[in-house]
Amino acid sequence: MDPITAFKALVMGIVEGLTEFLPISSTGHLILAGSLLGMDDDKSKVFDIVIQTGAMLAVVWEYRRRFLGVAMGLLSERAAQRFVLNLAIAFVPAALLGLAFGKAIKSHLFHPVPVAIAFIAGALVILWVERRRYHVRVEHVDDMTWKDALKIGFAQAFALIPGTSRSGATIIGGMLFGLSRRAATEFSFFLAVPTLIGAGAYDLIKNRDLLQAADLGPFAVGFVASFVSAFLCVRWLLRYIATHDFSVFAWYRIVFGLTVLTTAYFGVVDWSHG
Repeated sequence: MDPITAFKALVMGIVEGLTEFLPISSTGHLILAGSLLGMDDDKSKVFDIVIQTGAMLAVVWEYRRRFLGVAMGLLSERAAQRFVLNLAIAFVPAALLGLAFGKAIKSHLFHPVPVAIAFIAGALVILWVERRRYHVRVEHVDDMTWKDALKIGFAQAFALIPGTSRSGATIIGGMLFGLSRRAATEFSFFLAVPTLIGAGAYDLIKNRDLLQAADLGPFAVGFVASFVSAFLCVRWLLRYIATHDFSVFAWYRIVFGLTVLTTAYFGVVDWSHG
């Protein structure tokens, strides 16, 4: 395996793992990092699926007891059935809208400058939500109703716009709809599993002809890097939200977005090929 290719795979894997579950848009970061590293062709899109799978499995591992308990109690326990039903309901809006508009969105918005604009717009929403007073109705994920899940599902659909952030849309949307900060964050983690599996399987089947045996090495590097960094990030985020809000991520998004727009405007970085 080419050392340069391995290094690029490592960087992309770490970027995915560190950004998938933070409200800063993993897709946006992958588009920008891929543009800088020259990993923005069709095969790189398959690579993105692999590293997103690594990040998703980190959540499965972190909450393995929860998922195992749900699986074992699915036929007999009402709480397990409600949990799965809520995930299914929340998954549907983004899935349907993605099938309907995904191709158009990827053609027009999967580029660095639109991503940077979405970074800034999403940051303003986060700052607005953090500065308003809201009443917490749902303290724990198990207290959610199907209506709560449906609302969060529609919030997640905004993440079809690259740079918006899937986790940001679900967490901030959940808080707007009355979930506690921890409940919104954990449900965002759980919802990532069917969402990433569904989107990944669809894209993988569509692009299966691009896979080659020679890709196994860099794909494995990216997968492991994504899994490890996502696992560490999930654990850190749960501790962080116990005493902090999400404003710091909003300011990061603004600085990051303005940096991309400024470098593009003055020609410091050529983003045109992204």
